[in-house]
Amino acid sequence: MSADLIHALEQLEKEKGIDKEILIEAIEAALISAYKRNFGSSQNVRVSIDRESGEFKVYALKKVTDTPKNIHSDISIEEAKKVNADLEEDDVVEVEVTPRKFGRIAAQTAKQVVVQRIREAERGIIFDEFSNKEGEIVTGIVQRTERKNVIIDLGKAEAILAPSEQVPGEEYKFNDRIKTYIIEVKKTTKGPQIMVSRTHPGLIKRLFELEVPEIYEGIVELKSISREPGSRTKIAVYSRDDNVDPVGACVGQKGTRVQAIVDELRGEKIDIINWSSDPKEYISSSLSPAKVIRVDVDEEEKSAKVTVPDFQLSLAIGKEGQNARLAAKLTGWKIDIKSESQLRADIEQKFFNINNSVYDEDFKEDDEEENFEENFEEISEVESKEDVDSEKDTEENFEEDNMDENIV
Repeated sequence: MSADLIHALEQLEKEKGIDKEILIEAIEAALISAYKRNFGSSQNVRVSIDRESGEFKVYALKKVTDTPKNIHSDISIEEAKKVNADLEEDDVVEVEVTPRKFGRIAAQTAKQVVVQRIREAERGIIFDEFSNKEGEIVTGIVQRTERKNVIIDLGKAEAILAPSEQVPGEEYKFNDRIKTYIIEVKKTTKGPQIMVSRTHPGLIKRLFELEVPEIYEGIVELKSISREPGSRTKIAVYSRDDNVDPVGACVGQKGTRVQAIVDELRGEKIDIINWSSDPKEYISSSLSPAKVIRVDVDEEEKSAKVTVPDFQLSLAIGKEGQNARLAAKLTGWKIDIKSESQLRADIEQKFFNINNSVYDEDFKEDDEEENFEENFEEISEVESKEDVDSEKDTEENFEEDNMDENIV
């Protein structure tokens, strides 16, 4: 059994890539537990397996002392000298205590350890393989559905497509072959848990890298992505080579490249636009397929006011505001869209308000002048009347004085 064990471990090392030494050390540790469990021993022991013959032996670790108190943990100096003449008090000596019927227990324990280690090693290999693929696309086959989670067979492992990562309206049937995006790989007691997504924007990026060689080679750069899964996606692309049209490269001859991606996404619409460092140009392109007349930007607020023809207002906004919403996500700018007639009406209203304001000020000044003139006239009339009355009183007094003189 011992020779067969070593041979089996060597075969596992070649086939599974598991180091033989690691397996032997694991078997030794398991045999210590098996010895204590089966032979009711609480003493310190060590199990040694010969790397060539495969023979194993159990050694008890005992302390050398003049007065041994525990036969399981202590040994007298006389007994110790029989093992090694150089031993002295307080040294530790190993005494072989291999049981006669330990072979069957050892074989069974070794089998369990090897199987467990193989399982752990395979899980470790799978974890290492897929953890390096986080952020990558994998192709799998739909196996089953468990509590709304779709289980996908990736060959060496199974992946979980959670409800939150599923595209609304998509159906995943048994044996369907689909591409998914790995978002996370976690270690669990049951092995690596691989979480995948069909809604992540990274799926779009990786699909374009697969279909467009210019993106994979770095000639064309995918600058930004905004996506509403199952409905519409906008991407902004930029070419590092002036001789390469980034939009044309992504679309492909007769639209073959982008159509392959649309088919994989089961009909999701994709808008491809040119990225620009000029905010006005970039925002104008982001509202494609609508045509933009004018863009006014506020750098501090990072907001833009966009004017479009009247007949294209609904196209620019999109169904339930989708086109405008995706454009805002793509550019990172807050976008306010108005039609030509709305802009004209706003301008007219603005001038009307300004004119009214000026008119009101003029009217106020005129009113004040009129009030002043009226008050001035009233004051003048009062003053004139007072002067007349005063003159009249003077004349009357003069007449009375003359009459008195005449009487005298």
